[in-house]
Amino acid sequence: MKRKTSEQLRKSALKLGARKAKVIRAATIKTAGWVRNKCRFGCSGYGHCLTCPPHTPAPHETRAMLADYKKAILVQVTDKEHAHVSGIVSKLEREAFLAGYHQAFGMGAGPCTICETCDFAGGCRHPEKARPSLEACGIDVFATVRANGLPIETIGDNDYSKAHYYGIVLLE
Repeated sequence: MKRKTSEQLRKSALKLGARKAKVIRAATIKTAGWVRNKCRFGCSGYGHCLTCPPHTPAPHETRAMLADYKKAILVQVTDKEHAHVSGIVSKLEREAFLAGYHQAFGMGAGPCTICETCDFAGGCRHPEKARPSLEACGIDVFATVRANGLPIETIGDNDYSKAHYYGIVLLE
């Protein structure tokens, strides 16, 4: 089987529903210690699912993981459901893995919405679909997106008309 190029995978992201997708250097993905505090002290989903802190890699662990990668695909979705980007990311990760990128790993946006409640004792019921959010892993989404020339702004309460949600699939 011939390995797909990162450009072919980028186009797949668009077919899966991404508004924009861009192949980026993994070195442009920024992590910061403060990011998880925004989850802890600003998100009602904190600790409620296995894809959110404190169950996800800490920023220093994410930084170490990122050192193993050279490329990634940055995916943008502009609908009002952050879950859509996580769905695209999990499908694109699977496609990349099957295309020969054995290290492929995806991260989406926001808390997981696959199940009503997480099974903390038994583990994730949908590990093939559930992915941690970028923020949950300590990735500074604003700095990463801006470093790669895509739009991102803070939005007002309940004003999702200009929202941009981002996910990443790390390749190799």
